[in-house]
Amino acid sequence: MPGGRLTQQERQQIALGLADGLAYAEIARRLDRPTSTITREVMRNGGPTVYRADLAHRATERRTHRRRQTTPPGPHTPAQADGRDIEAVREYEETFTTLLMQSGLPKMMARVLTCLFTTDAGSLTASELSQRLQVSPASVSKAITLLEGQGLVRRERDERRRERYIADGDVWYQATLASARANTQLAETARQGVAVLGRDTPAAARLENIARFVDFIGESITRAAEQAREILFTHPDPPSDGTAGSESDRG
Repeated sequence: MPGGRLTQQERQQIALGLADGLAYAEIARRLDRPTSTITREVMRNGGPTVYRADLAHRATERRTHRRRQTTPPGPHTPAQADGRDIEAVREYEETFTTLLMQSGLPKMMARVLTCLFTTDAGSLTASELSQRLQVSPASVSKAITLLEGQGLVRRERDERRRERYIADGDVWYQATLASARANTQLAETARQGVAVLGRDTPAAARLENIARFVDFIGESITRAAEQAREILFTHPDPPSDGTAGSESDRG
C-alpha cells in the first residue's frame, strides 16, 4: 500500500465517496489506501457528515507547519528515549483515538483514554495529561470526570499525594460489567412498557422481544467477562531470543 500523506485530490475523492454513501473500506480500496487511513482522516476532520476536502487539506498543512516549528513535548520525549519511532507512535495514537470515537466517546475523552492506555507508567496525573495532549487542565478534568462516570478510569493517590488516573485491566473489566448492567436496566424498562401498552398488542410484543434479546446479551457479557478476567492480569511470555527458530524458519 502506498505511503505518504494524503493528497488534495485524494481528499476530494474521499469527500465524493462520503457523499455517495460509500463505506470507509470501499473508499480506501478505490484509493489503494489502508481503511484506517481513511477512517482517521474523516474523523479527524469533523466526521462523515461535515467532512470537506479543502478544509481537511488546509488543516493538515497547518498541523505539519506547527510540527516543523517545534518538537511537541510530552508523549514524544519518552518515545525517543525508548527507541520508538515517534511518527509511528503518533499515528497509532491517532488510530486508537479514532476507534474510540467511533465507539461513541467524545474526542477529548478518547484522547485521554488513549494516553492512559499507551503510557508505560500505567497512570498519569492531570498535569501530565495536559502536557501530553497540549490542552488545558480544565479540559482534562472534564474528560476524566466523564470517563470515571462510565467506569473507564479510576483515581488513586501516589506517594506524593498526587491524584493519578488509571485505565488498567480491572477498570476495563468493571466497565464491561457496567455495560452488562445497563443492558439489564434496558430490559427491565422495556418490560415495563409491555405492561403499560398491553400484552396482546404488537408494540408490547416488540418490547418483549427487545427485553429478551438484551437480557441474553447482558448475561453473555457478564459470563464472558468473568471467564476472561484472568487474561487482563496475565503477563505475556517474554519474547524468544530467536536462536531456536520455528519449523518454517528452519525449513
